[in-house]
Amino acid sequence: MSFHYRSLGAVALATAALFTTPSITQAHETPTAAEDRVLRVYNNNIENLVRNNADGTCTRISGPDHLTSMLVDDNGKTGTSGVKPPDLLIVQQVRGTGQATAYADQLGAKFGYPAGTYKALVAWDDPEEWGSSHKCSEQALGDLKKKQTNGIIYNTRTLSLAAGDVSKYWSAGWLKPGTPYNGGAGCTLYKPPDSDDGATNEYKWKRTSALAARFTIKETGTTVFAATMHLPEQNGANACAGAGYTGIANSGIHVGADATSLMNASTIRMIGIDANRTNIAPTTLGGFGMTGYGAKATDGSRKIDYLFVRGAVRPSSIDHTVGSTKSNHLALYGFIEF
Repeated sequence: MSFHYRSLGAVALATAALFTTPSITQAHETPTAAEDRVLRVYNNNIENLVRNNADGTCTRISGPDHLTSMLVDDNGKTGTSGVKPPDLLIVQQVRGTGQATAYADQLGAKFGYPAGTYKALVAWDDPEEWGSSHKCSEQALGDLKKKQTNGIIYNTRTLSLAAGDVSKYWSAGWLKPGTPYNGGAGCTLYKPPDSDDGATNEYKWKRTSALAARFTIKETGTTVFAATMHLPEQNGANACAGAGYTGIANSGIHVGADATSLMNASTIRMIGIDANRTNIAPTTLGGFGMTGYGAKATDGSRKIDYLFVRGAVRPSSIDHTVGSTKSNHLALYGFIEF
């Protein structure tokens, strides 16, 4: 397992054809944060940029199209000249460093920035494949979802990152099928030897490896903590965050020790989660000074995605939930004044 936060020139060249999408706005001569002192943050499970349709088919989504569908202006509208460069994208379900870096460069290209302006951190550089059809009738599209990890993409124009400020991954918890829940006593860490049985799902646990980092806003020196999590499907029925532990406020959420240290040393804090669980209250992470934003459903009729923030979040006319997101999960966002 390794952490990568660099732009790959080869990837940039290979994806150059995708960068011809017209920019949302022109590149800024000075960092966005210096202009309006707002940190723009998004959270989304991008589903490997493959969307499952109700009829069993799947649709491949390009990075630029997905970004256009997700990024909003101060009024919550997509595709306008008021859409400004984001500072942080918290993402779940990317294939690894290659896809994350290409996606980061596509984001920069939308604003006229050179490749490498946005950099990507991933929990696993190149996770092993798992699963079979991934519910895609066209297997070639299902195969694109066989590698899954979590990442954080950040804007180097506004944020810096010290080498020691990336946490080691920490494992999610789960109730292994066939195990009695017993109020959480049956919970265990979702990693070998207590992960899925059988070769087909042998590496499925890697998609739930969480990742966190502490950044510094270049203009002010303000410290910013960001984490990305993806909890197992079993968390929906039985909240588990570790051995015999149901998680913070029985949510299945926990924050690893290294990540907690980074968080405690940060002024602004945010955690983006695909929790696979409904009814997680906005106050769940109140002990960390965080509040959850957005109450609308994010996956069909269910709200299972969450963005928790400690900071002065601007009000949102669309409840911090972007309904046009080209993913099976709707994006959440928070614009944080500092």
